[in-house]
Amino acid sequence: KVTTLIAIFVSTSLNYISAISINSLIHPKPTYLERDEAESYQIKVLGAEKPLELHHGTTTVAMTFKDGIIAAVDSRASMGSYVGSSTTLKLIPVTKHIYGTMAGGAADCTFWLRILKSKIQECEDVLSVKSAAKILSNMLHSLQGYNLSVGTMIMGWDNAKNTPALYFVDNKGTRIEGNYFSVGSGSTFAYGILDSAYRYDMDLKEAVELGRKAVEMAANRDSFSGGFINVYFIGKNGIERLSREFNE
Repeated sequence: KVTTLIAIFVSTSLNYISAISINSLIHPKPTYLERDEAESYQIKVLGAEKPLELHHGTTTVAMTFKDGIIAAVDSRASMGSYVGSSTTLKLIPVTKHIYGTMAGGAADCTFWLRILKSKIQECEDVLSVKSAAKILSNMLHSLQGYNLSVGTMIMGWDNAKNTPALYFVDNKGTRIEGNYFSVGSGSTFAYGILDSAYRYDMDLKEAVELGRKAVEMAANRDSFSGGFINVYFIGKNGIERLSREFNE
């Protein structure tokens, strides 16, 4: 009886492995595909129609300074030339001390920041900003070729080091630490303001004005950015929205 059970188990396992192998040959999983190759994969292998070309647009800015972090974001959600919303919240809480901005596909960014939140909750919310950014980077890196559109800044107060921390993460799994970043279609214009005036030793008033001005100037030049300019301060005691101004 034991011999028979072993034989059945081995046979079943081999059949299962064979099924997986055959399925992988019929529908091979892409490892790394650029945008054009990913679309070709969807059309030829999966039989899908060519995805719609919708341009994403936004301007998000974040910077560290001596007292914490300033995050300034617009609120326009656009799909090509169509403005879907002018009141989109683009700073998403991950934990009580970690936050993420949203640039790229709204659905992709929101979904993966929620997944990151669930992963951190499994660790009882004790992870640092650096670890949170690394977790998100690893997840997105494993999904290259699936045509995701994610550009986010993971930020928060690092209690262990007693300093602010800021990281850029995108859908390729890129993770970069820095003092300031701008992400989105208007980022080129925002960087023009940040590069000329950023200082780590700014006081709160200077930092708020710099963040607001960077997004405002970008929205004036980039038609995909606009709506309300929301400016947030993130420090030891959490987050506070300091200003909200409408910019067409």
